[in-house]
Amino acid sequence: MLDTSVRLLELLSLLQLKRDWTSSELADRLDVSTRTVRADIGRLRSIGYPVDARPGVAGGYRLAAGTAMPPLLLDDDEAVAVAVGLGAVATRGLGVEETSLTALAKLEQVLPSRLRRRVEAVREATSVVPRAEPPLDLSVLGAVAAAVRGRERLRFGYTKSGGGEGARNTEPQRLVSWGPLWYLLAWDLDRDDWRIFRVDRMVPHAPTGARFRPRVIPEGSAVDYVIGRVSRAAWKYRARVLVHAPAAEVAAKIPIPVDIEMVDESTCHVELGSHDPDRLALWMAQLDVDIEVIDGDELAAAFDRLATRLHRAAGGAFTT
Repeated sequence: MLDTSVRLLELLSLLQLKRDWTSSELADRLDVSTRTVRADIGRLRSIGYPVDARPGVAGGYRLAAGTAMPPLLLDDDEAVAVAVGLGAVATRGLGVEETSLTALAKLEQVLPSRLRRRVEAVREATSVVPRAEPPLDLSVLGAVAAAVRGRERLRFGYTKSGGGEGARNTEPQRLVSWGPLWYLLAWDLDRDDWRIFRVDRMVPHAPTGARFRPRVIPEGSAVDYVIGRVSRAAWKYRARVLVHAPAAEVAAKIPIPVDIEMVDESTCHVELGSHDPDRLALWMAQLDVDIEVIDGDELAAAFDRLATRLHRAAGGAFTT
């Protein structure tokens, strides 16, 4: 006969396996009496598992949905499937990347080595259609996520955009997913300042085991801080424009943080930029508001080229 703790795990696994069980079925599977089954059901309820009971001679039990998520038991195949699925979702831009990555970090922390090898085998044997963005190493992403979640200092090698390499010693605060890329917002201990690192350029070293207290993130939001810094760093061309629309309306239409200054209730100044003024002009035209370029010759010239192309596309359709 199984001891109590092992029997409870087996009982929980059975309840998750199918929707309804009679008392006698559970008693037979566990090789105990129906009285013991009732006692074990009570123990499961006491630790948060919502088990419904049906009265009567043919009465039985069902694991129901509760107000809180209790721990789940997964067999080997299920654990591998969940790990692989979470890894795929974390890189697909579906809006749940951060949650998927957190769950993946928790799961991989407790996976036995034999299952970790199976997960890695699936990843290594899987190919995807190449994209312009660099491939993402999920083992690196998982290591960084584990350090963030565990509030553990993280040391890693880092390749800068220019190709230079160096070692960093950080307090990792937050991971931010933006499009196909992941960024780490961290406090750089050597530079005594905030820094943003692209995860695909990181090579984590062995865990340090050193804990830290989270710091107050600048601007209150890791997303706003990372996107603002990364956007400005990437701008090759800058411009300032007068937008004939309320500041709140313009802010709602622009998906990234930019500097918006209200002029009056119906106009505002916007300072923004891009590495490609022609794409910026096309994107701003899609805001569907009147715009005047105040400062930014490259953007003004791009608007002129766009207007010429649009006029040429219309041809003689509007001539009389």
